[in-house]
Amino acid sequence: MDEELKQEFDDAVERVQALPKQPSHVLLRLYGLYKQSTVGDATGSRPGAMDFKGRAKWDAWASNKGTSMDDAAEEYIAFCEELGA
Repeated sequence: MDEELKQEFDDAVERVQALPKQPSHVLLRLYGLYKQSTVGDATGSRPGAMDFKGRAKWDAWASNKGTSMDDAAEEYIAFCEELGA
């Protein structure tokens, strides 16, 4: 990730932390894009059916499979702007 994009991404992450409580689908989209931006494609096994939270988070991350880290960061920034963050 180039320095300018990294700075924009870091700024967006800070703005998200200041947002008022958001619906879970919004938080899951942010989580998935954040993980794709910082780690890349989802790793490890999908959590079991009884781990509802872990499974939802893993699915949100895995839904971005194949998206480059830079593209995911740009999507994260754009989504933050849609949220008014």
